[in-house]
Amino acid sequence: MPPDRVPVKRTTAMLSAAAMEGPRPLLARRPSGPLSGSIQVPGDKSISHRALMFGSLAVGETHITGLLEGEDVLRTADAMRSLGATVARDADGLWRVAGRGVGGLCEPADVLDMGNSGTAARLLAGILASHPFFAVLTGDASLRRRPMQRVIEPLRGCGARFAAREGGRLPLAIEGAAAALPLDYRLPVASAQVKSAVLLCGLNAPGVTAVEEPQPTRDHSENMLRHFGAEVWVEAAGAGRMIRLRGQPELRAADVVVPGDPSSAAFPLVAALLVPDSRLRINGVGLNPLRTGLFATLNEMGARLSVENERVAGGERVGDLIVVQSALRGVDVPPERVPSMVDEFPVLAVAAACAQGQTRMRGLHELRVKESDRLTATAAMLAGNGVQVEVSGDDLIVHGKGAPPVGGGVVATHMDHRLAMSALVLGLVTDQPVGIDDARFIDTSFPGFVALMNGAAGEGTPALLAA
Repeated sequence: MPPDRVPVKRTTAMLSAAAMEGPRPLLARRPSGPLSGSIQVPGDKSISHRALMFGSLAVGETHITGLLEGEDVLRTADAMRSLGATVARDADGLWRVAGRGVGGLCEPADVLDMGNSGTAARLLAGILASHPFFAVLTGDASLRRRPMQRVIEPLRGCGARFAAREGGRLPLAIEGAAAALPLDYRLPVASAQVKSAVLLCGLNAPGVTAVEEPQPTRDHSENMLRHFGAEVWVEAAGAGRMIRLRGQPELRAADVVVPGDPSSAAFPLVAALLVPDSRLRINGVGLNPLRTGLFATLNEMGARLSVENERVAGGERVGDLIVVQSALRGVDVPPERVPSMVDEFPVLAVAAACAQGQTRMRGLHELRVKESDRLTATAAMLAGNGVQVEVSGDDLIVHGKGAPPVGGGVVATHMDHRLAMSALVLGLVTDQPVGIDDARFIDTSFPGFVALMNGAAGEGTPALLAA
């Protein structure tokens, strides 16, 4: 291997070793001054997973710039390598993926460990279902608790066979279909992961695979399929959409520029809205309309949030976010907005805790099956730091007083990176510092989070530090 290439397996193993260390408590407290300057958040996790997968299914060498190098994505890179693709990173951060073509992957020699990534596990199940070989997916303790039945059910329609623990939980053994059939499936609940799994399965089946979603969800798979040369049609279907894919295309290698992840941008963004006198620029953030529910909600709350230098890169809208500290007010967040901000509700709850009046976030059932039961855990995070909060059915109700809460709690993160970062953002504005029990899992989506936030806080005592 040339000296300027970094084997994926070595990089993944390094992160995995760090994750196996003991818990790393972390404490957040008010910075000595405002958050300011210009920052860049890591690459979009959803797009990074898909770039590696589609590059592995294409003919030729795909070049990926800006790939998120957190453990979730590195697990996907390692899995695609185990399935026969060549995946390597140049010293300058460019990733090269030499694919095997649609239907050309080979049986892995070992179990595919997807770590903490539900996206990787569910999308890869779709790919494996239509390949005629045996494979086993597993993950860490958190991922092994998450339900996979929602992808198993539609994927059985292609002829694949599955064996899993009770409730469809990992480890999951997959015997791919010898001659996969196209799928026609209506999602009972809006889910970009299930939709993508069905489409990825349909790539290696003849004819047209169709999937209907009851509400529009993030469409990175549709965009990237077109980018790699597949035929995809999308049309309105009631309140949702019907997506059709012509199977067995010859995907062609295509360079991908990964924009900054809007879900990662949410944390410094909300922090800048809340820390007095802050003004922060977040460069190169993805602005896919099906991912910007948080931005719309914050604008309704009175946030001074604007976009500059808007452009299109790799089929995705991108822009620079300018955020200025703002007085926020409570709002009612409708359930139809959930798919466009499903990962951002914990940090929105932090903003709501500092807003004036009640914020009600409706229809959050999907949060119960994330890395943790995020609905219950988010309520516990707030209550443990002096916020009046309640859960009513699948709604989260936060009673803000127009000022930061008292803080002083230690938040149980439940191996959930987004919950951990949300608690740390809360600690930047509370009267007393806020601690978290374990910061190790932040690197799954946001490597360098602590350094970035401390840098934005400027000189003086770090805002985020080891407990």
